[in-house]
Amino acid sequence: MTTPGGKSKMERKQEAAIAALLTAPTIAAAAQAVGISEGTLWRWLQLPEFQEKYREAKRQAVAQAIARLQQATTKAVDTLESIMTDDEAPPSSKVTAAKTVLEMAIKGIELEDLAARIETLEKSLEKRGSA
Repeated sequence: MTTPGGKSKMERKQEAAIAALLTAPTIAAAAQAVGISEGTLWRWLQLPEFQEKYREAKRQAVAQAIARLQQATTKAVDTLESIMTDDEAPPSSKVTAAKTVLEMAIKGIELEDLAARIETLEKSLEKRGSA
């Protein structure tokens, strides 16, 4: 039986189960939140199509979390900079903040270098593949 949206009752329940799996602390709690048995949810977790939808939902959730972290980086740098320049901050805090800034800057450069190297390798492989 499908709804006007074209989804069956089971598809809607499975979507709700995926949403519950992302927020509930246990599979049992997720099943209870959706109104299905824990056994049903365990069976759905064995289905390749359900697994793929669940993986995609987890990817999207992580992508959103990463976006939030990226938005907070400016504040984090501002905080570190204010500690480094605060005349009343303990010297150990200043050193820790400075060290963190330097380490993250170095990691950023390393990541940019690796990305450039990977891009060069990919282009090289593409040329070999088309030759």
